[in-house]
Amino acid sequence: MKVKSIEGLHLIFQLKGSVIPSILPAVLGSGLFGLIVSFLYRWGYPVSWPGLEGLVPTIVLGLLLVFRTNTAYERFWEGRKAWGNLVNSVRNLSRQILVAITDHHPEDATEKAHHLRLLVAFAVATKLHLRDEPINEELKGLISGEQYEKLKSMNHPPLEIAFWLGDYLQRQYRLNKLNIYQLTTMLKLLDTMVDTLGSSERILKTPIPVAYAIHLKQLLMLYCLALPFQIVSHLDLWTGPVAALISFTLFGIEKIGIQIENPFGHDSNDLPLDTICANMRVNIEDLISLYPRTQPLEKLSISPDHYPVQ
Repeated sequence: MKVKSIEGLHLIFQLKGSVIPSILPAVLGSGLFGLIVSFLYRWGYPVSWPGLEGLVPTIVLGLLLVFRTNTAYERFWEGRKAWGNLVNSVRNLSRQILVAITDHHPEDATEKAHHLRLLVAFAVATKLHLRDEPINEELKGLISGEQYEKLKSMNHPPLEIAFWLGDYLQRQYRLNKLNIYQLTTMLKLLDTMVDTLGSSERILKTPIPVAYAIHLKQLLMLYCLALPFQIVSHLDLWTGPVAALISFTLFGIEKIGIQIENPFGHDSNDLPLDTICANMRVNIEDLISLYPRTQPLEKLSISPDHYPVQ
């Protein structure tokens, strides 16, 4: 226990992943303002106003900050659960496709491997869609060249990939490579993947109301500006450092809420979507390498460009 406690001390001084760089100007500004007020108090100016304690009650500000942070974390955790469901659905659907769909020719195995990689392409396209980024090189190893060009012209690439997957499953059923129960189970998993996309979009497109964020910011600034006048008669020259410390706490909590309310971006505290997609790709490639047939898929000509766009 003692070793763990000592090892955890480095987090106190860690800047990477913290909100310190973004709140440092506001903290220094609060400390400087408090220092100015303390000098004015020393020079005899009547800047000690204890009556300002009731201007922004601490309990009101605290409740607003807690509500802000809890709301943001709820969005963060909901996003993580949605992507956890996506990972599980991709694993289950890929396993069922690999085992249930029978292959009569090498071309069948090639087509199957292509659509297994489409499952990862769906996750990558979803990530890019949530980040409002265009289709890029990250998808090139997962889809054919024709599909890549097709996605670049689509307004909603993840839905197009879901259509390709659903069409593939329906064709396997019509070719008697799947029975109706297997088809129904696989389509339900595909529906779950699309539901995950919708849940993520709902989080992204329903931000915390701007009026609430503005009002909280205004209250924070009002509180931090009034604080030195409340404490200068008790702390004198310590007014600046104490004001900076208190503002560091308040602005830090508020900034954390801002960062995690959209969990799909590139902030250090956002969800690690790049890592999740990379792990998903490793899982799929592992499944392909374990192909349960006499002729392993890796020995076949399994290229993303082999299978044409639908």
